[in-house]
Parts: sequence; C-alpha cells; structure tokens
Amino acid sequence: MYNIKNSKELAKLINYTNLNNIITESEMKEFLEKAKELNFNSVVVSPTYVSLAKEILDGSKVKVGSVIGFPLGFEDTASKVAEAKALLDKGVDEFEVVINLSYLKDEKYDLIENEIKQIKEIIGDKLLKVIIETKALEDYQKANAAKVSQNGGADYVKTATGFVSPNHIFENVNDINIIQKHAPKIKIEIFGGIDNYKFANQILTAGADIIGSDQGYEIVKRYKELRENTQVTPKPITLTKKD
Repeated sequence: MYNIKNSKELAKLINYTNLNNIITESEMKEFLEKAKELNFNSVVVSPTYVSLAKEILDGSKVKVGSVIGFPLGFEDTASKVAEAKALLDKGVDEFEVVINLSYLKDEKYDLIENEIKQIKEIIGDKLLKVIIETKALEDYQKANAAKVSQNGGADYVKTATGFVSPNHIFENVNDINIIQKHAPKIKIEIFGGIDNYKFANQILTAGADIIGSDQGYEIVKRYKELRENTQVTPKPITLTKKD
C-alpha cells in the first residue's frame, strides 16, 4: 500500500474540488476555509470563485485551480484560449481543460494537440491538466488521448470531470496502466468517487500521482481521527511469573 505518513502528507496528495454550479458565496467561503485548515495541494473552483479563493487562501500554500471548457469541452479553441487568458489574469495556478471528445472520436488528434499547445503557450510555466473523461472512452481512445495530451505539452491527464466517473477501483487501475504505458512522461490525476481513505490509498498505490475529490476534507479528517487522534492506553502487564 502507499506509504502515507500523516494527515499533512495525505492532504498534499489531494486537490480539494468544488465545482457545484449552484453554490452560494457563503458556502464557498466555508469550503475554502476548510481547504486552508488542512492545507491541501490545491483547490479547484469555478472561474466565478477564483478571486475569492485567491483572497481567502492568500498566505497559505494551497494553490488555486480552475477549469476551461467545463464540463463538455466542445467550445472552439479560440474560446478556450480566451478562458485560459482570463484565468491567468485572475492568478490561477493550475488549469484544467476538458478535451473535445468529438475531435477524439473522429481521430482529429492534430486539432486536440494544437489546442493544448496554444493553452500551454498562454499559461507558460503554470500547470496544465487535460481532462479526458475515461468513462466515455474505449481503451484505445484513452491511449490516444493520453498521447496527444503529452505531445501537446500538458503536465497531467485527469481522468474525469466527475459527471461520468469510473466507479470501481479496477476501472481506475486500468486507466492508470493505459496512461502510463502510452504517455509515460505525463502525470496522472484520478478524479471521481473517491470518498474515503481506503479508496484514496488504493488509487495512489496503483500509480496515480495525485487525487481530486470533493470529499477531500472528510477523507483527511477521518484519517486524522483514526491515525493521530486515537489514544490507546496499554493494559498493565507483569514480567514476573505468579506463584
């Protein structure tokens, strides 16, 4: 199993996500305060709440991520590039762009690669993730999506938007194996359905570099309760034999 030493290390392996499209500002503030409390690797929020996230997380080590072409990815390249530029101006650290699945299904790999390259050129050394929606793809399409993402200069492949996610550990392991084989230089984020420490640990053990979860706070708090806040009082023993 993956060797996680403490809750702080676990939080650093989670991108705490809230892309709820009907969330209120007060609810988002509560979410961001939780992220700050546990010091996650990053938060992922909609463009609407990027400025608020930058404000609340100022002074912390939690990075701010947001999405481009979410959740369907069928915007044209110019629109996605414009979204990336707008997010960059807001101070986003990590960018997540949804792949155009129509292009992928039609094997228009040059269009996908060009789109990724243009977005990467705009954001420079900021982190770029390509969401490929593995649940909607055949294995060979996952392989091609991973390859074209790597060729385009993306830093990560992310497996799902969360709307149609793999729902079993074996599906996730299969996705990880395909990506590692066909795009060995790219990193992997698994997203969708990870709501407890056991599942998170299985995903990391299988080879994911990081986890995305809207249940990140609950995962880390529960782990902390089990591993760090449990007090065990040893029973007294005697080392001498009774007569």
